[in-house]
Amino acid sequence: MSRHGDPALLAWLRTVARLGVKELRSLWRDRLLLLLVLWAFSGGIYSAASSAPDTLRRAAVAVVDEDQSPLSQRITTALYPPSFKLPEQVSVQRMDAGLDRGLYTFVLQLPSGLQRDVLAGRAPAMQLNVDATQMTQAFVGAATIERIALGEIAEFVQRDRVAVPSAVELELRMRFNPTLEPRWFMGVMQLINEITMLSIILTGAALIREREHGTLEHILVLPVTPLQIMVSKVWAMGLVVLVAAALSLHFVVQGALHTPIAGATALFLAGCALHLFAMTAMGIYLGTVARSMPQLGLLIILVLLPLQLLSGGSTPRESMPEAVQFVMLGAPTTHFVSFAQAILYRGAGLSIVWPHFAAIALIGAVFFIAALRRLRLSVARQG
Repeated sequence: MSRHGDPALLAWLRTVARLGVKELRSLWRDRLLLLLVLWAFSGGIYSAASSAPDTLRRAAVAVVDEDQSPLSQRITTALYPPSFKLPEQVSVQRMDAGLDRGLYTFVLQLPSGLQRDVLAGRAPAMQLNVDATQMTQAFVGAATIERIALGEIAEFVQRDRVAVPSAVELELRMRFNPTLEPRWFMGVMQLINEITMLSIILTGAALIREREHGTLEHILVLPVTPLQIMVSKVWAMGLVVLVAAALSLHFVVQGALHTPIAGATALFLAGCALHLFAMTAMGIYLGTVARSMPQLGLLIILVLLPLQLLSGGSTPRESMPEAVQFVMLGAPTTHFVSFAQAILYRGAGLSIVWPHFAAIALIGAVFFIAALRRLRLSVARQG
């Protein structure tokens, strides 16, 4: 029995391997799609992580210090990199000219008698001039400078006066990202988004491309089954995304962005392979529903945006309505984001993330069966 079964299984696997190699060759000839993969896992991740619009990085700031007191110097030295460039001391006459020429985004004017008025219990007015043409930086930076200045004043006053000891003191300690570096978070989240997006696009486009080029009819005359067609597309496109993700994690996230990885990258890539199994099956399902590339693009937009926005990568799941949290448990991206953050940020092991692995495997099996059924119906219509 085994002697007859093993050759049949080997022949089945050889057919799947050959069909997968054909998919890889088709992707190699599609230079535009190949360029998309290369850019998404290199420049796309680096640019998204380095140019986050809601973060303040190396903003040009100047200080007009008319007080020349220890308090004013304390406020000036609190404006330091990486949020700001080193503050430049300017006069009142140079302040407006520097803003007009775009040399400074912020100019903080500390009035004469600042320290005296603060110690006397008065509320002196500090003036912050902002170049509002850089709108996002202006909004974030103004709030940051205000927080820094008020914090330094409060600490200065507390040290000058005899403070009543408090019964409870709150001491904050940032774990996993002590400096609150946004690139560390944005780089990994963008990598997760690219893995999800490219896995759907590549498999869906592979099926649509065969239908548009007429090669699907050629495959149907061969002794292959829809299961073999689907498995070949899943392993070929999944392998491309997995290799690109591994290289991007090493060279872009860890290398160019200098993001520390706390956990085992092998464990993350193993979970990534499970996620690719689910998302490539979804891509094939969308490829059977769409009749052309434009239709596939519209479907991907409708499916991909909710998957990415509601998975917990952009907004914490705890801040979402309970109904949304419950529904999104059926999405593989929710579990992918959860175990990716646990492994890469917090160094979690398999004993912690295995429920997410099991959930993705189950969801992927459901997607695979549904996509296989749709593919069989599509093949029957083509026949």
